[in-house]
Amino acid sequence: MNYRKLGKTGLMVSEIGLGGEWLERHNAEEVKQVVQHCQEAGINILDCWMSEPNVRTNIGKAIAGSREKWYIQGHIGSTWQGGQYVRTRDLTQVKPAFQDLLERLQTDYIDLGMIHFVDEPAEFRKIMAGEFLEYVQGLKEAGTIRHIGMSTHNPSVVKLAAESGIIEMVLFSVNPAFDMLPPTENIDDYFAKDYDEGLGGIAPEREEAYRLCEQNGVGITVMKGYAGGRLFSAESSPFGVALTPVQCIHYALTRPAVASVMVGYDTPEHVDAAVAYEAATMEEKDYASVLAKAPSHSYYGQCTYCGHCAPCPAGIDIAMVNKLYDLALMQDELPASLKAHYDQLSANASACIGCKGCESRCPFGVKVAERMEKTRKHFG
Repeated sequence: MNYRKLGKTGLMVSEIGLGGEWLERHNAEEVKQVVQHCQEAGINILDCWMSEPNVRTNIGKAIAGSREKWYIQGHIGSTWQGGQYVRTRDLTQVKPAFQDLLERLQTDYIDLGMIHFVDEPAEFRKIMAGEFLEYVQGLKEAGTIRHIGMSTHNPSVVKLAAESGIIEMVLFSVNPAFDMLPPTENIDDYFAKDYDEGLGGIAPEREEAYRLCEQNGVGITVMKGYAGGRLFSAESSPFGVALTPVQCIHYALTRPAVASVMVGYDTPEHVDAAVAYEAATMEEKDYASVLAKAPSHSYYGQCTYCGHCAPCPAGIDIAMVNKLYDLALMQDELPASLKAHYDQLSANASACIGCKGCESRCPFGVKVAERMEKTRKHFG
């Protein structure tokens, strides 16, 4: 298992995580089997947004005796009322629900205290200016949560979070299908039967959200990496082609600021299918060729940092150089930290010999040599 730093939290989290939602369908023994299999595979981060009491209890029992081996994303604002899940900002409901989470998980702290499910910019601003945030900050001051996070499906909210100076990481829905769509406050839009044929490539708002997170040290953990499984079938995929779990995970992990993909598991075998990513070949990870040949929504001309361009005879990490260049273009002035990162590369754009071998391998027709020249001039 490989581990990545989750932004400015400094936590080193496994690239593959455990999203707890599917565990609601299982009894205590089945939950234990999945959780222990995850732990044996090196997974060290889990997300529990669910408020249903039994699943919280079952997860708590499964991690009993090994709490220190897990980073927990625990959600604040997810409550159980009248036998059903209710998202709320009412502190009279929020506080006992969060205390219930602590008790059922058998812990006195949560590593990542997640402000739960904020998909509207107006709601974000209301939360950040009110008593809900005061409560969350009080939990952090008391050590009950170690870091403040937020979950959202809307890139407009991600951008606000990244610029807030308060939110340290976000749980965000990331996959190649969702990435084509503009911001929306209705999550059902992402699961529409068909997408507008006029769409193509990554929506600029989502590109900007990723880059702002990278720029500001706001780490991303990923939900909906498989788009609810719709990407596994050509019939249900909006691209008209099927992707594998490994390809979906690789896509998410090539986004700027992404540290971990939180995968839902029904069985230990599902865990194996996800962690197979760690031993997969580049051919098995290659989502780019599949998308480039898809009948719908090509990413033509857009670098997705997939790494398909490698190897470079000059030793340039082309995907990284392209990523740093795109980050730099967001700034009025080139940040010293970004310049230092670029200069520390063993080979940067200045080493490009213009052979264009990378361009022959790029599934999306990116003019790499031209970008290398622009990067060389931009970074000096």
